[in-house]
Amino acid sequence: MPTGVALRDARQQLFEAAERVLLRDGPSALTSRAVTTEAGCAKGVLHRHFADFDAFLAELVLDGIARVDAQAAALRRSAGTGTVAGNLTGVLTDLFGSVAVAVVGLIISRDGLRARLREARPGHGLPLLTEAAAMLAAYLRTERDLGRIAPDADVDTLAPTLLGASHLLFADRDGGPPQADAVHRMVTTVISGVVRDTDGDQPQ
Repeated sequence: MPTGVALRDARQQLFEAAERVLLRDGPSALTSRAVTTEAGCAKGVLHRHFADFDAFLAELVLDGIARVDAQAAALRRSAGTGTVAGNLTGVLTDLFGSVAVAVVGLIISRDGLRARLREARPGHGLPLLTEAAAMLAAYLRTERDLGRIAPDADVDTLAPTLLGASHLLFADRDGGPPQADAVHRMVTTVISGVVRDTDGDQPQ
């Protein structure tokens, strides 16, 4: 695409370009030039839509949070179907197989971005991971209400435990994503003391 040509749905195309750069090259490679080059447009296109690069990055993170919220609704609807371990394996693989891990690294590395996100989301913790932990806890709570998780299960501890263990599995970008059975084995181990569905040890 020649530079200077207007992009269709420019904001979304710039977000997608930023995610490709993040996944391929990591947070340190993400610059406004890298994004616009990846999108095939002039650098000025980004600044016509966003006040500055940190404003663009903040909107990128907020767009990711909206997607986690959509995942959370789908995960809650899956409660009572399949197996608890299978449902958790699927959502954790989707979450960490996306750009989420790289975005967390980006947030940690950029002071200006963290400041923008604090303004947009006062009182919240680390973006994306906070929403992901809430998603897992809500799902586990629903399964507990359905009797597939023990009534005394501490879902607010299980959720970040699952999240942290998954983050470690997926954090090695150079080594590639973990195999599905490795994720399922981790999930099964974490929830083994509380899960009550008899097929929880079978990968889905």
